[in-house]
Amino acid sequence: MLTVQTLRAAMGEIAAVMAENRQYLIELDQRNGDGDLGISMAEGFAAASAFMNGSTETDLGKLLVGTGKVFNEAAPSSLGTIMSFCMMGMARTLKGHETADTALVGEALVAGVAKIMERANSKPGEKTVLDALDPAARALCAHADEGAPIAWQAAALAAAEGSDSTAGMQAVHGRAAYYGDKAIGLIDGGSVAGRLMIEAISAAVAKM
Repeated sequence: MLTVQTLRAAMGEIAAVMAENRQYLIELDQRNGDGDLGISMAEGFAAASAFMNGSTETDLGKLLVGTGKVFNEAAPSSLGTIMSFCMMGMARTLKGHETADTALVGEALVAGVAKIMERANSKPGEKTVLDALDPAARALCAHADEGAPIAWQAAALAAAEGSDSTAGMQAVHGRAAYYGDKAIGLIDGGSVAGRLMIEAISAAVAKM
């Protein structure tokens, strides 16, 4: 069951994982991007975690709205903005709830993915974070009735497989698109960030 307390724990886990993988994400991004991916993800999620820990808000949706704004300010990059879109999309589904079961959380993640597609004019298959987050959201919904730990494990596996699949894709958006066929064979850094986020949540849920 998702509560403010479990959401804080999950965000703390994400922040720790992004900090640990900061240099790895930088190196991935340097191959066909700006090289700032690790910095923006580490700083963005650190700020998001600090905000959640200091907030007294009990409404999950309202808490995510505030968190998304803080994250966007702390992660001034294209993926930072895209991740904040996801949080805002999730917030709309969770608004008015102080607790949420796995099915509702899955519905919220689907809404977050939809918000990214709407605002970024993108879709899965274009070598972006969506290639990790979209299959993760669908897997979470598909396994929701099996309990949170199993559902998030399935989501993490789907995110990993989706991220790996970006190696065979040609980039459509951002600086990577300028590399054309040269980007084929390289895993998208944004998808790796999405994978790390889902894996971190799965790890946090397993500890609860």
